[in-house]
Amino acid sequence: MSDDAIALGDDKDLMSQDRNVDNVTDQRLRLLVGLVVVLGVCAVAGLAAYALREPVPTPQPLVLAGLCGALIIAKRVRVYVRVQSNVDSNTWGEVPVLIGLTLVPAPWVVLCAIAATLVIRCLTWVGVQKTVFAVAKDTLTTGAAAMVFLAFGVRGDLTDPSFPMAAIVVALVTFIVIDHLAFVPVLSAATGVGLWQVALHDWASKVILHLGELVAVLLVVGVLATGTNPLLLLCVPLVVVCMHLWQSRSVRTREERESWQRLAKATDELNAVDLTQVLHSATTRAAQIFSAAEATIDLAARTVRATESQVLADGPIPATNLAPPDETTVDLIAHDGSVRVGVLRLRFGGTVRLTEVEQYKLRTFASAICTAIRNAQAYAELARIAAENAHAAAHDPLTGLANRRRLYEHADHLFRATSHSGLFALLMIDLNHFKEVNDTLGHAAGDEVLRQVAARLRDSAAPGDLVARLGGDEFAVLLTGLPTPALAGHRATGMLAALETDIEVEGMRITVEAAGGIALAAGTGGVEELMRRADIAMYQAKRSGEQTFVYAHARDTADLGRLMLTGELRRAVAEHEFIVDFQPIVDLGTGEVVAAEALARWHHPEQGSLSPVQFLETVERSGQLPAFADAVLEQSLIARQSWREAGFDLPVAVNVSPRSLLDPTFPGAVLAMLARHDAPANRLVLELTETLTVSQLDVVERTLAELRDAGIRLAIDDFGTGVSSLSVLSRIPVHQLKIDREFVAGVETSAEAAAVIRTTVDLARNLNLTVVAEGVESEPQRRALWSLGCLAGQGHLFARPYSAARFLTILQRGSGILAVALHDEGSVVRLPARRLPNLPA
Repeated sequence: MSDDAIALGDDKDLMSQDRNVDNVTDQRLRLLVGLVVVLGVCAVAGLAAYALREPVPTPQPLVLAGLCGALIIAKRVRVYVRVQSNVDSNTWGEVPVLIGLTLVPAPWVVLCAIAATLVIRCLTWVGVQKTVFAVAKDTLTTGAAAMVFLAFGVRGDLTDPSFPMAAIVVALVTFIVIDHLAFVPVLSAATGVGLWQVALHDWASKVILHLGELVAVLLVVGVLATGTNPLLLLCVPLVVVCMHLWQSRSVRTREERESWQRLAKATDELNAVDLTQVLHSATTRAAQIFSAAEATIDLAARTVRATESQVLADGPIPATNLAPPDETTVDLIAHDGSVRVGVLRLRFGGTVRLTEVEQYKLRTFASAICTAIRNAQAYAELARIAAENAHAAAHDPLTGLANRRRLYEHADHLFRATSHSGLFALLMIDLNHFKEVNDTLGHAAGDEVLRQVAARLRDSAAPGDLVARLGGDEFAVLLTGLPTPALAGHRATGMLAALETDIEVEGMRITVEAAGGIALAAGTGGVEELMRRADIAMYQAKRSGEQTFVYAHARDTADLGRLMLTGELRRAVAEHEFIVDFQPIVDLGTGEVVAAEALARWHHPEQGSLSPVQFLETVERSGQLPAFADAVLEQSLIARQSWREAGFDLPVAVNVSPRSLLDPTFPGAVLAMLARHDAPANRLVLELTETLTVSQLDVVERTLAELRDAGIRLAIDDFGTGVSSLSVLSRIPVHQLKIDREFVAGVETSAEAAAVIRTTVDLARNLNLTVVAEGVESEPQRRALWSLGCLAGQGHLFARPYSAARFLTILQRGSGILAVALHDEGSVVRLPARRLPNLPA
């Protein structure tokens, strides 16, 4: 027989935010309980009518007391199955009822069942409504069994008991069916669990239990009816005890197995990287595993509440989040107890005491939830950092616009797309006289101007256009979705017009002027060619004084030779046509070689040897600059390694294009090359042109700092020829200055040139820098430079550029000395002529 401890009416302690649902549940429970009570009253009335119609003998009080005792004992021996705060239990109450119906008149059996239930409920008081429901249900089931016996014509007689097997079987089935029809709907309504799920719960063990009950009843009645040896009745308690122990163990084993399986499955589901998914899965599974009405997880600023079938709430923790009574809570703590991320709360809708095993499972599950939450939070943080890094890699940190890399990627995507809406073009924008803003108001004001210019360009761009900052005061806009080529000029004019309004910076109103070059995407070529054409158009606009200029092939000032070189660059890099010669840098006082400068040459198969002046600009505009720079650096480090193995550990100086410094991958590539050739960083000198503009320095400062921090030495080439030498020097973390050959040529005849050199030397000495003079052609120049404090130089006086092997031969021949020490008879050691024709420096 099923018994219960269902939370009804005033006994409901479930605190749900949805009061309407609670009210509907309460009303449904009251209706079901009322129906059971009415049917129980009807059963009592029917038996009373039967008793009035036919005389019913009164059994001896001892018999009635024994029957009541048997019913109490049978009802107290239970196998419990908890469903939330309610209990579904199996008892042996059917056995004394059926035996009693064969020995005692039916009305007295019903009265004994009512009395036994009242006694049990008074001993374990759970409220008026629960007691009324239990009495009504037992009355209904016992009355139904009694009516079956009466229908079969069986009248209980202790003195002459019969053996009505058919009546016993039918009465047992009727008892069980009515018991479930009365109890299952109430339990389903109270817990919210499906009707069939409750009805079929543990059905196999229940069937075996009822068969055991039938065997026990038939055994007892058979012994009493046939007069068989009464000692056989001693087997009945043994059968009952064995069946009870078997069912108890079976139920516990099955419940434990299913519970651990649900726990393992729930733990697997927690292996997610999304925090919301983890929290939703954890709460629903917690309610299911521990048969709770609701499960809640409270984090620092978030709470998730769910039943085993759905999530009820997910959001901030309410200001008044009072814990309801009889709530079970456990901290979400890591295995080592070092981290607490929140609290798991279980609400059962009534008083529930978890077993020791359930408490252990709860702690285990809480630890798994803690680990899953921490993993999800860590993944979210990594995803956030990755998104920030991805954004930073594709956007300019000062203005927030797309950077050169993002512009190239988007343009390349448009070139590769099989179809896109309309034409697209590139607008290159350069601010006029922006350097004056930096020099006059400072770089902070210049940065503010750039930010405001970026905002205006972004606001004036059409949907789908990509606005980018290429570096310094140079911007670009990828104009997309152009129905006609003419619309590109119209859009460009509108965007540049947005810059005409004065910009207020530090209380001053500044007028920003800009020039723009427009290049329409051609059917052939790629991003590099599009950038080159837009760049040419922009400089044409600057030279002509116009605001915008559209690239026209007929007006392209690039000569045919440069265009031919552009198409041959990829082949030249692949077939190693770029070679490197080396010119020694000499100590002016001792004549000893102290370093070497790498000078690139292009051995063109048709045009012969080309100097950097003839091809470097083409390389920079073609997109082959990284490959070219890698080739030069690789040959330089290979040459340095061969000299070191021969006993001459000389630093090697390599010229660096300003465009290379704008590439964020350049420092990594240089360091990787040094590691590959096992070359110390301090044996590499990177020479930077002093013609770098201040606006370019804004972009390359981080690159230069990264190179210097790695130990690479930096030098400013052609120092003194730029328009802002001191500004550049104050921004670049250099180790060396190289005096331009123009000043060296006039050191003997020009007081101004000598003054520049003396000032440079004094400046370098104060900043702890070294100075190298370029283009030393004569001994008087050497002596003059030495007297001015310049300690090193290079030029044709000492040697022209040589191949790496020839350079090593010269070092070995003179033991690293190319000139005698300076004294009254100082002279230069003349080197033999090269086997190959001399190349211009």
